[in-house]
Amino acid sequence: MLTLAEASKLIQNPLQRGVVETFVRTSPVLEHLPFLTVNGNAYSYNQEQTLPGIAFRDYNAQYTESTGVVNPVTERLFILGGVSSVDRAIVKTQGNVNDIRAVHDSMKAKAAALTFTATFFNGDNETHSTEFDGLANRLTGAQALTYSTSFTLADVDELIDAVIGSPTVLFMNKATRRALNALMRAANQATETVSDVFGRQVEAYAGIPIGVIETDKDGNPILADGEIYAVRMGAQEYVSGLQAAPLEVIDLGLKQTQYETLIEWICGIAIFHPKAAARLSKAA
Repeated sequence: MLTLAEASKLIQNPLQRGVVETFVRTSPVLEHLPFLTVNGNAYSYNQEQTLPGIAFRDYNAQYTESTGVVNPVTERLFILGGVSSVDRAIVKTQGNVNDIRAVHDSMKAKAAALTFTATFFNGDNETHSTEFDGLANRLTGAQALTYSTSFTLADVDELIDAVIGSPTVLFMNKATRRALNALMRAANQATETVSDVFGRQVEAYAGIPIGVIETDKDGNPILADGEIYAVRMGAQEYVSGLQAAPLEVIDLGLKQTQYETLIEWICGIAIFHPKAAARLSKAA
């Protein structure tokens, strides 16, 4: 149960390791999300809903029977990927085959990472049957907080408190991060920074790193201005990725006139605890 950043250190194949590292550097979600490897094309588990009763008792008294409540959940896995293709004529006229292919493989990997990230938040299985549901479709009730005009620091604090324990990361776009920074300056709060998995300094709020989510592979915003997600990551405990096997990168070699590389991942996500994530957004 490793994050992709941790898993990449164990990969011996340099082609696969390079693609995995591109995934992590491209997506703050994939930087933090651990992955549980499961058998088959679906995974069933029980999500905790209500804890069983507990009490003190007197001498010679009996405990009242009480059983916790769990919700059975089944998550399907979906196939994400594509084929990176380079014309052999480009290789013959523009340079080394490995260098040219590495550029195209990296572009395909970035597109895949951005697609996973967009789906993590906005996936809609009812509309697109080949993708999993994202957090926007999963978070309801007390886990979906709203504000009327503009959010406040109190709103962000309430969002954080809606997550069990403490969130691993806060996700927002750049405009929202600027708005949050402005609120912190107005409240005379010092700007915080923490180190990410690559040792880079990233901004934080209340000690929680801020993962900046930009655009999808087509340049469309993934998150709206003023939309913030607080997520606690943890395999089999909180929010986790699911995979049938680690991300595959297969060199298909020369197919007629094209050098091809297959990048494919059978994956999904699961929320093991009902308070593992929360969303703050402007009321409709």
